[in-house]
Amino acid sequence: MAELDPFPLVAIDPVANGQNEWVALCLRIQPGANLAQELQAVFGTPDLLAAIAPLDGLLMLDHPAALTPPVLALTPANRIGFVVAASTLAEDGVARRLTELHELGYRLWLDGTPPAGVAVPPALRTIARDYRRDGLPPARPAALFGPHMVRGVDSVKAFADSEMAGFDWFSGDYPCDPAAAGDTNDGTSRRRILTLLGLLSRDADSRELELQLKQDPALSYHLLKLVNSAAFAVSTQITSFNQAISLLGRRQLQRWLQLLLYARQHADGLPNLLLPLAARRGAQLEALCKESGGDRDACDLAFMAGVFSLLDRLLHMPMADIVADLHLPEHVSSALLARSGQLGAWLRLTEAHPSRADLEAAGIAPADWWNSQLNAYHWAIQVGRNV
Repeated sequence: MAELDPFPLVAIDPVANGQNEWVALCLRIQPGANLAQELQAVFGTPDLLAAIAPLDGLLMLDHPAALTPPVLALTPANRIGFVVAASTLAEDGVARRLTELHELGYRLWLDGTPPAGVAVPPALRTIARDYRRDGLPPARPAALFGPHMVRGVDSVKAFADSEMAGFDWFSGDYPCDPAAAGDTNDGTSRRRILTLLGLLSRDADSRELELQLKQDPALSYHLLKLVNSAAFAVSTQITSFNQAISLLGRRQLQRWLQLLLYARQHADGLPNLLLPLAARRGAQLEALCKESGGDRDACDLAFMAGVFSLLDRLLHMPMADIVADLHLPEHVSSALLARSGQLGAWLRLTEAHPSRADLEAAGIAPADWWNSQLNAYHWAIQVGRNV
């Protein structure tokens, strides 16, 4: 099938479990007369399922009519589930169609409260709710039919309420809530990482870097774990910091140190959900910079801006104070402080679901935006599993 022009816009939102691990990505295309054709264009992307592996893809739908045979041929039941508006059960044939999809092996979530007086088929017991729109149901959903999902979870309180109400999967801005608890330690590892980033920026020799690493057991653990992970596929185990620095190279070491700012501070602690969010922003800004013709140094700075854009939430400090301490290039500082300049405009786009008008104003083609999303989420998924 020929690619639609322009390519459909896909809003993507990560979904996490109660252990702060990404488990799925919600995908939504604005409904319209050509939705089935647009779904074919999106799911016909050769790299889509590989990019989001091993996560589930959850397709948000206002109505199941768009799930035509050509669409189903591109959405394998073991990888893609459907979140369908519960209100459609009032229409003739919808309950039967959803039951058929369930019998074909598809996982289905009824989104919202079913219409009064409408019987819900026994097979459709897994529910989804929008915390902002629907609130939480009065009765606890049956755990047997989970995982039940709640969206619009934008605060720590909303997360706690949803978890207590029996939901298993959560999507929203709650990782960025300023009320989120900080680490129980004194932040020594993060201060040492900032010191290391300063040493790298002035091209310090490897012995100085190694000395800093040796002073921090937590940072040492994360670095050695990283270079021995599947992300690097080394044939022999790396056991020394000098080996690690040599394997990574100074440019990659700088990137991973930026991400390690967000790593859990204790081996037995929960992952930090800001980590994959920061990784996704960094990778997407880098992809947009590369697409616009930026050179290697410009792409490195774009990546840095994306990763650093959540440091105020991580460190519970004003961004102005953080930028002052890091001595960043002017255009990176302006992007972080005021979302100004081209870099700031790209960063602003990664913080929301842009419209076609937003992309046009930024000079980004919808197909390029889609490719930058896939690249970014693939990178963020790998980072979340290896750091």
